[in-house]
Amino acid sequence: MSTVIEHDNTSTRSGVRPPATQDPGFLADTWNVMVRELKPVFREPVSVLFAMVQPLVFLGLFAPLLPEVGNGSALQWFVPGIVAMTALMGASFTGANLTQEIISGSHERLLVSPLSRSSLLVGRSLKEVVPMLMQTAIILLVVTPFSFDLHLGGVLVGMAVLSLFSIGVGALSFALALASKNQEWLFWTVQQTLVFPLLLLAGVLLPLRGAPGWLRAVSDLNPLKYVVEAERALFAGAFPADTVAYGFVGAAVVASLGLVIGLRAMERSS
Repeated sequence: MSTVIEHDNTSTRSGVRPPATQDPGFLADTWNVMVRELKPVFREPVSVLFAMVQPLVFLGLFAPLLPEVGNGSALQWFVPGIVAMTALMGASFTGANLTQEIISGSHERLLVSPLSRSSLLVGRSLKEVVPMLMQTAIILLVVTPFSFDLHLGGVLVGMAVLSLFSIGVGALSFALALASKNQEWLFWTVQQTLVFPLLLLAGVLLPLRGAPGWLRAVSDLNPLKYVVEAERALFAGAFPADTVAYGFVGAAVVASLGLVIGLRAMERSS
């Protein structure tokens, strides 16, 4: 026993200790990155409100122009599209934070840290779910008093679809930020060029039933279209299996594509 104690004391005096814990691994790294990214959100929750200025303006300006419907409120059709738009725009903006980290040099310090590069991307992408949920809750609080029927079960399933979608869009946004390294203007140019066609081709603001055939064919290639259709069905309290399944598939395609492209971009980052 004394030999062991003497050995431990010698190790302590020499400043050498055997590792107490092993490498926490990918899941722990991802959690740490996600918590790090969420701290500014919880420290300044008003930033979530600033990100909602445009969706709330759309609600305020478009809602009075919505046509009368025979059964229920037109908000049942319009609000799910606005929620999907908020998820798309919020997640697509987040790469701008990474561009600032690249410029300041903090991104380089993270790259040489013990954190795995894959966890840096996945943790940041998972973080997008929390602001999306907060923003959706605010929108529902605003519209529920105005003839909007809240179906909580459908909303919760819809949030699962949008969570997958937000993760994928966030990963693509980070990949774009890495590709436009030290060229912040390039990030904003590409982001703004892509976001609004995606919204219009998804039928977020206007239905596409009366659109020309070529426009409907192009919209069929837009995963956001199927996400929006699923959200509208779920927010109305309906659970059509095919529509919800297509929504999950569309969101999963975006999530898979975003994570694959984002991980490759992160591995090549220097």
